[in-house]
This record gives sequence, C-alpha cells and structure tokens, in this order.
Amino acid sequence: MPKSRKSGFTLIELLIVVVIIGILAAIAIPKFSSTKGKAFLAAMRSDLRNLATAEEGYYYANNAYSNNLSQLNYISSQGVTIIVPEATAGGWSASASHLSMGAEICTVYFGTAAPVAPSTLEGRITCN
Repeated sequence: MPKSRKSGFTLIELLIVVVIIGILAAIAIPKFSSTKGKAFLAAMRSDLRNLATAEEGYYYANNAYSNNLSQLNYISSQGVTIIVPEATAGGWSASASHLSMGAEICTVYFGTAAPVAPSTLEGRITCN
C-alpha cells in the first residue's frame, strides 16, 4: 500500500511569511503617513494661491479687498479652513489650516495688511 503524502505549509513557513509581511508594513505605513501630510500641505498652499486670485479679481471690480469668502465666490478644498483676518483697500492677509494637520498652518499677506505669523515676505505663502 503506497504512503500518501500530505501537502501544505509547515508552521515555520507560515511564521516566516507573517514576519516578512510585518516588516514590509512597518516600512510602508510611515511613508504613507508622510505622503498624506504632504498632500494636505499642498492643498492648503493651493487654496491660498486660489484665494489670491479671487481677491485680485474682487479688487479690480470693487477697488477694495474682502474678507467675506462668499463675496469672493471662493470655496476652499475639503478639510481646509481659510481665515481672512484683514482685508482693506490697501491689502489683505489670510491663513489656511487642515483638519488632519493639527497646529500646522500656512499664511500669506499682500499690501499694507499686517503679516500673519509665520509669513515674513509679502506675497509668499509660508507654512510652519
């Protein structure tokens, strides 16, 4: 009578596969988190650039800047909050934050508006 051979994986082979998957996950997860953070930061910067365009369009139509986003016909990206603390005939300033970025913000100012930290140069979007 021939002996039947059972096929399958041994416990050691399965443990090795689980350890390899664990090592790959430990490498991939931090890189994924970093990529998400860069994407949120890019969204904040992009929204501030779009706000600058909207403010300039409003200025040429009304000879003053506005801190009312609905007057500017402006909608920010999902999760991004835009605040315009100062908008006069001489200039404006704004800050952008993202729900997933915690305390990190991006700011910009133009004209005679008071700079919002961390901005130090007019027209340059600065993030902390």
